[in-house]
Amino acid sequence: MLYRPLGRTGLTVSEIGFGCASWWGKPAFAEREALGLVHEALDLGVTLFDTGASYSGGQAEPRLGRALKGRDTAGLVIATKAGTYAAGGKVARDFSPAAIRASVERSLGNLGLDALPLLQLHGPAADELTPELLGVLGDLKARGLVRALGVNSFDPAVIDQAILAPEFDVVMIDYNVLRPDRAPLIARAAAAGKAVLAGMPLVMGHTGLKVASLKGPQDLWYAARGLMRHRAEVRRGARFGFLHRLEGLTGSQAALAYVLANPGIASAVIGTTRLAHLGEDVAASGLTLSPEVMNRIADAQSRAWR
Repeated sequence: MLYRPLGRTGLTVSEIGFGCASWWGKPAFAEREALGLVHEALDLGVTLFDTGASYSGGQAEPRLGRALKGRDTAGLVIATKAGTYAAGGKVARDFSPAAIRASVERSLGNLGLDALPLLQLHGPAADELTPELLGVLGDLKARGLVRALGVNSFDPAVIDQAILAPEFDVVMIDYNVLRPDRAPLIARAAAAGKAVLAGMPLVMGHTGLKVASLKGPQDLWYAARGLMRHRAEVRRGARFGFLHRLEGLTGSQAALAYVLANPGIASAVIGTTRLAHLGEDVAASGLTLSPEVMNRIADAQSRAWR
């Protein structure tokens, strides 16, 4: 595993991070298997674990805490999110200063930590980044409850605002073979000294049409979500099927190598419920794509958006 600096925070993260969310955090996924994935990730050198207060119906964060219990977390970057929370089977929003303070306190308890290495606001609107909210975030950092602050958003306007705000150290955006348009945004963040985490680096498996490959209940759940929320990505992803026919690396490794080829990316955060997939993805650290493959990706990108 290779490691990269997390912007100017003084923290270092593994090139591949582990996302603790979605099916991984649901009670329907066996606790033993979920915790085993985290332990295997630790053994493979993963140091970045990303979760959120609202993930998996509120179950992901405390599950990650149980997975880390008894482990040395001193060299880990445990990232969680505030501003959204699980409420009656839905995700609710509250970016008020009081709600963020309360969310941090709950997260510390859920994760078994004295301080959060990274706290990210989860999908805030631009007008929710108020001076009052920024003041509370600064206070949490000054009190040592949070070490680094970030924003997780797929809205370029919000990310641009976060890049300009001195309070934020990290931004997390959707960057993958279907999102080459994020490159200028990543460059602006890097120029401002902000770390960039790549969310959805595998495009939820759409390059390999995973929605058509159902081997377990989690596959059915992910396929239904993909077809309901991301049909355009599923259609465009089909143009990148060649990534799964390359010699010497898998399609997932090729997709991750593409993301990590951007020097502005600190870590690509993947999610999986299978040990074999975890090992495959972690092995993408340090891989490089040939100019020929990069050109094929660029050609597919130009055709995917016609």
